[in-house]
Amino acid sequence: MTGFKVRFVTPEDKPDWRPLFDGYADFYGVSMDAATADRVWTWLLDPRHVLEGLIAREGGGAAVGIAHVRACPRPLGGRDMGFLDDLFVAPQSRGTGVADALFEALEQLAGDRGWPVLRWVTQDFNERGRAFYDRYTGGPSDFIMYQWRLT
Repeated sequence: MTGFKVRFVTPEDKPDWRPLFDGYADFYGVSMDAATADRVWTWLLDPRHVLEGLIAREGGGAAVGIAHVRACPRPLGGRDMGFLDDLFVAPQSRGTGVADALFEALEQLAGDRGWPVLRWVTQDFNERGRAFYDRYTGGPSDFIMYQWRLT
């Protein structure tokens, strides 16, 4: 177990969550505006919305990482699986175990929810992230992701 505390976000976390979410958007070259960030924050706090947010803190102090996750139907298995939409660790905290702490929390959540798998996608240029993910999965899956832009 790592020295980081990971828990679901609460309303008080917004000032710490927002810079991490902005950092995630910056990493992928996405301009983040207040309206979009506020909408995502509303989703994370809405118990009726499928998206949930985890925040990692150093010993209960500074926020150093976030993960956004949701249940996703898996029709061939007849049950839900987990889908990790976003994972971000503050640059100054990379290599300290924050991502491992987030993955430990995700593993616990998957167990609690009965999710047999957790899936996610990342960009091919995310070499550091891919090296981390390979430690947990043994390498990328044999699936190929397509994206059809409709708007």
